[in-house]
Amino acid sequence: MKKMLIYIGVVVGVIIVALLCYIAYLFLSYQRIADKQVLTPENNNQEVLTTDQRYRGMTFNIGYGAYTADYTFFMDGGKSSRAKDQATVEGNMTGVAETTTAIDPTISFFQEVDQDGDRSRHVNEVAFLQEQFPNNSSVYAQNYQSAYLFYPFLDPIGQATSGLVTLAKSDITEAIRYSLPIETNFNKFFDLDRAFSVSHIPVSNGKELIAINVHLSAYTDDPAVQEAQINKLYDVMTQSYQAGHYVLVGGDFNHDMLGDSPTIFNTTAERHSWDQPFPESTLPEGFTIPKGTIAEDAIPTTRKLDIPYEPGVSYVSVLDGFMVSDNISVQEVAVHDGGFTYSDHNPVVIDFKLNEQ
Repeated sequence: MKKMLIYIGVVVGVIIVALLCYIAYLFLSYQRIADKQVLTPENNNQEVLTTDQRYRGMTFNIGYGAYTADYTFFMDGGKSSRAKDQATVEGNMTGVAETTTAIDPTISFFQEVDQDGDRSRHVNEVAFLQEQFPNNSSVYAQNYQSAYLFYPFLDPIGQATSGLVTLAKSDITEAIRYSLPIETNFNKFFDLDRAFSVSHIPVSNGKELIAINVHLSAYTDDPAVQEAQINKLYDVMTQSYQAGHYVLVGGDFNHDMLGDSPTIFNTTAERHSWDQPFPESTLPEGFTIPKGTIAEDAIPTTRKLDIPYEPGVSYVSVLDGFMVSDNISVQEVAVHDGGFTYSDHNPVVIDFKLNEQ
């Protein structure tokens, strides 16, 4: 019995030491990317935008190529943490490219694009998009390079380097990555880092279209962090607008952009951290959230990943969309119904014109 107790004590001690070493590794390896990081656009298109011509924007959270319609995710109450295999990721990325080609946007905002990652089976999705659209200028803004996250224990999500990709059928003269405020407690290892990128696109009248690609936090329960993220985004939007430029913000806001999605989609009224109503009343002067007929069409932009997607049963909402300055005339806004075939999000499309100033 004494030897057994000693053996158990040694095993427990080893586990505790290993756990402490892992926690130390998490904290020592954690480092946020510097704010206001200057990015280098890859300019493959020298086109200059003009006023009074119809253009199209698209925002698409591609879910790092892991999410098929039957995929469930452990942080939403599902099972999986990684894509099934490399072929699944490559198939989803091909579907994303085909969807984008069919929509034919002038400017594309992609979120959750892995440059490398265990969860995405080490497919370089940034390079994939750039290769699929070689006639587009592109900007990649890295959100984070996470440490190896050993959860769930039996199937850890692992390490990931991921970010935002902006493509444009035009010249991009400069770009900047802005870090967003995040929680500073242990939750920073779960919700990971957040940022938005700002791309400057020249317009023939001497102004610029400021194209902002954003992905706000999903798994924070701290309303102060959510408010701080939105306010920092507002600051950059307002500065650009007051300088006389056009501002188009596209992305995954992790807020209910319609405000009443549970009613529209007849789901439970119980909200999650990632679908609280967007505080539309706080929008800076000169900005709106164009909604078009999204509510009437009742096509969601995201689904909860607790069960395989089942229309009319799965919890769905509208988290993705756009904000525009009032010197942009919005012609149409709609959700492209992809049936969540290649991602846990459907893309949102906006047709617009730049007003003469």
